[in-house]
Amino acid sequence: MKFVVSSTELLGHLQAISRVISSKNTLPILDNFLFNLSGNDLEITASDLESTLITRMKLENTQGDGMIALPARILLDTLKEFSAQPLTFDINNDTLAVVIISENGKFSVVGQNGVDFPALPAIKKDKKFEFTINADIMLAGINKTLFATADDELRPVMGGVFIEASTDKITFVASDAHKLVRYQRSDAHADDNSSFILPKKPASLLKNILPRESGPFTVEFDDKNAFFNLNDYKVVCRLVEGNYPNYNSVIPKNNPRKITIDRVEFYNTLKRVSVFSNQASNLVKLQLKGNQVTVSAQDLDFSISAYERIKCQYDGEEIEIGFKSVFLLEILANIASQDVMIELADPTRAGLFLPAETENESEDLLMLLMPMMINA
Repeated sequence: MKFVVSSTELLGHLQAISRVISSKNTLPILDNFLFNLSGNDLEITASDLESTLITRMKLENTQGDGMIALPARILLDTLKEFSAQPLTFDINNDTLAVVIISENGKFSVVGQNGVDFPALPAIKKDKKFEFTINADIMLAGINKTLFATADDELRPVMGGVFIEASTDKITFVASDAHKLVRYQRSDAHADDNSSFILPKKPASLLKNILPRESGPFTVEFDDKNAFFNLNDYKVVCRLVEGNYPNYNSVIPKNNPRKITIDRVEFYNTLKRVSVFSNQASNLVKLQLKGNQVTVSAQDLDFSISAYERIKCQYDGEEIEIGFKSVFLLEILANIASQDVMIELADPTRAGLFLPAETENESEDLLMLLMPMMINA
């Protein structure tokens, strides 16, 4: 088989799917890209067994059909050094010898039989569920929640993003037991109620690919696997098995103390003051009194301390609450609005962080952070 392809276009597609290839593959064939040419359609696959990425390219100049696995590292390293030009791939289907012809030279590699590449899993018809969602909504859901997933091998369900599709909205949830993020979109919905837990790696892969996409696409899943059928790409992944904890039960309902504060000013103050916190606990205290919040931190071991006052809108009783500064900074960094609203009940219950204003009326973002004992 033979085909001609633009070097820069091919490199773009290969780089997008190469992120899935693991440096410690158990099967040597997984160090390759699988090229599958059928008519004018070239399909390229990369996999690590758990996740598979497929990209499609329309070519104008092709001869014959066939399938071959080509070494990923050699292809990527070579293509990076080419200026934009057409490359001819001449592949002998019997010997698997590949000659890549450029404007000024010739490069020879030997491929492997494409049949050895792991086959895609199949979705069980009796357990299949699907819904359609816009690429920008899926991207926003992953962007807002991915940072809050846990790295806990003992509780794998916490290491992914929980995606819940219902008839009136789609909800994305992530939590590591210290912080929790719930992102809902009422402008996306499914025909029925169902949910799955998307592991961290495929979520990161989608985060990189979705900006290249636009418009709606379908998500199909059963109890084991999910297929994200994008326009130019397909992402297939094994899902996290198990039941996600009841996240609604940990969100405190009655929070009488409500504070509105400039997010960027609060973030910058926290960054400065947290330098003086104890390195083990990262504890920062927030003291709310009148229309100001005092952010303070100290490390008794090194006799250092700092505090800074910021204006805010608050008319409740005086309260002092402690948070881990690293988590608090992460939460503020992932809220986009100018002002952030903080809802508190008392120093022992979780604080809620909400954007004070949203550009999109159909989105609902809630972030929760567990407090720390101040006198511990």
